Amino acid sequence: MYVLYIANKTYSSWSLRPWLLLRMLDIGFEERLVPFGERNFRSFSPSGKVPCLVDDGRAVWDSLAICEYLAERHEGVWPAGAAARAWARSAAAEMHSGFEELRTRCNMNLGVRIAIEDIAPPLAQDIARIEEIWQEGLGSFGGPFLAGSAFTAVDAFFAPVAYRFLIYAVPLSDASAAYAERLRALEPMQAWYAAALAEPWREARHEDASLAAGRLIEDLRKPA
Repeated sequence: MYVLYIANKTYSSWSLRPWLLLRMLDIGFEERLVPFGERNFRSFSPSGKVPCLVDDGRAVWDSLAICEYLAERHEGVWPAGAAARAWARSAAAEMHSGFEELRTRCNMNLGVRIAIEDIAPPLAQDIARIEEIWQEGLGSFGGPFLAGSAFTAVDAFFAPVAYRFLIYAVPLSDASAAYAERLRALEPMQAWYAAALAEPWREARHEDASLAAGRLIEDLRKPA
């Protein structure tokens, strides 16, 4: 059975992506959560980062590499149609390598709600580009997911964004808001969210980054 190493569900957007894909495709795996700062990730991940998938002693690190590894062994990771598959891979790769302003200004912290004081142009550009990708996918392939009727890896790559938009109350078009809500309503997403709120750990770097983005409105977690 696959073993997937992840970090705190509260913070680790990269961990969410392959975890969600495995759950949505009903691929069996063992989850091993290692909190930030409590263990050297190099003990299981060559890069010293999460996520890391281990299969029969073979380590596959990086979320996109994990998805491609799974695609070689399981149907449904990418769309079956060539056009949808090419688009989905491109959109997922853009999410994987881009949107630095969104990552920096709006880090994932599922326990809090933050009011952003000012959406500066670089952040606004990232948000607009994500909405453009979402509308292109939904419009081109018919929805309800980005590359058609079935959830695939491209949806997994944008799933953390659906949480970021909620955390920071980012204004969206009606269609984008509906897609983000559709992702958050998925049963595995609900399970991830509930587990995140129940986590006892706090990691200062992630907490400070969230508070730097704007004004704290609410902390939904129990006291650490």
